[in-house]
Amino acid sequence: MKTTFPKIIFFLIIIFALFSPMNSPTALLLGFVFAIIFKSPFKSKSYKAIHILLKVAVVGLGFGMLLKETLATSKQAFSLTFFSIFLTVSLGLILTKLLKLDKKLGHLVTSGTSICGGSAIAAISPVIKANSKTISIALGLVFLLNSIALFVFPAIGHFLHLSQEQFGLWCAIAIHDTSSVVGAALSYGDEALRIATTVKLSRTLWIIPLAILSMFIFKTKGEKISIPYFILLFVVAIFINSYHLIPTAITSEIVFYSKRTLVVTLFLVGTTISIKDLKSTGIKPIILALSLWIFISIFSLIYITQ
Repeated sequence: MKTTFPKIIFFLIIIFALFSPMNSPTALLLGFVFAIIFKSPFKSKSYKAIHILLKVAVVGLGFGMLLKETLATSKQAFSLTFFSIFLTVSLGLILTKLLKLDKKLGHLVTSGTSICGGSAIAAISPVIKANSKTISIALGLVFLLNSIALFVFPAIGHFLHLSQEQFGLWCAIAIHDTSSVVGAALSYGDEALRIATTVKLSRTLWIIPLAILSMFIFKTKGEKISIPYFILLFVVAIFINSYHLIPTAITSEIVFYSKRTLVVTLFLVGTTISIKDLKSTGIKPIILALSLWIFISIFSLIYITQ
């Protein structure tokens, strides 16, 4: 009975998150509290579910977007995306040396901060042949900062009176993982969500040139580069919606449940955050991750508000 009870609570929360008005920060916090009280009964499976559900939800959000607006948003954000990635990666390489941090760990933290959190870490790890402990530490730091961002960014956005467009763009650039980007934007407004999702996914494509750069830095050859193919399905969804190939009533339902799926995903993210794992990382990786995050947040905010 003791082992069954946490599982029942786990699934009840997922059902509640899917069909109730629960918001993203609450889902994340609930997941974290659940992990502290019960310990996640499905931790390894939750990691897989997070990746699958996030991709499904993002593709679903494409049914609420229009091609013309999406292209315009991506074009406007290109220069900010390029400069933020270039400067963050450069700063990451410098700080890794100054802090005398493990080169592979520093590179994974830098990759996750500069592009798209867990997705970038997962894609770059096999390219540089990082071990599981290094990957785990990098992911732990990214998840921690993502969790903080989910609460802090909307508060700062309202305090600074950022528009929907400004906040969506800021989220896409300064928050690491796609799940937290859309989670923060979702709590700010539909327009912010549309812009954040579009810019973040176009930003994800920068994994490819970063992976090639990583091969040269670590002198590895013949390693497979993981390309985020679900982005193609996202584009297909935008095409379908733009040309009204599916009735609006259906696409509206798809978008609605995609948003609820994101809330469920953030609950799962919360259940995978481990205080024990974070304590074992040491102070140097935390200094690197925080420094890069603060830099990209301030740089992008100044760029957007000027």
